[in-house]
Amino acid sequence: QVQLVESGGGLVQAGGSLRLSCAASGRTFSSYSVAWFRQAPGKEREYVASITWSGSITTHADSVKGRFTISRDNAKNTVYLQMNSLKPEDTAVYYCAATRGLVGTTAGSYTYWGQGTQVTVSS
Repeated sequence: QVQLVESGGGLVQAGGSLRLSCAASGRTFSSYSVAWFRQAPGKEREYVASITWSGSITTHADSVKGRFTISRDNAKNTVYLQMNSLKPEDTAVYYCAATRGLVGTTAGSYTYWGQGTQVTVSS
């Protein structure tokens, strides 16, 4: 079993940057693929990016491509989401999620979830 804890959220002006971290418990974290999702008030949870267990394959949603970058450090049991050129429409609660199965872009693909971290981008 894996427990996930997100951190790094906050309030930032448009055009600014934040780096989110997803710290995991468990010695087998390196065998899990991980994704970031986000959910804005009144909207459905939205896929942001994912990374395979080895870090060799990353995928980003079109809405964040070129601005956000997912990465991982298995020695630190941590996955990161570097967010640059932030826009007000990026405002949401950001969640990380993990699976030992195939990495996917839907929430149902993931078994373990963190509690989320709030990102607010002011205009």
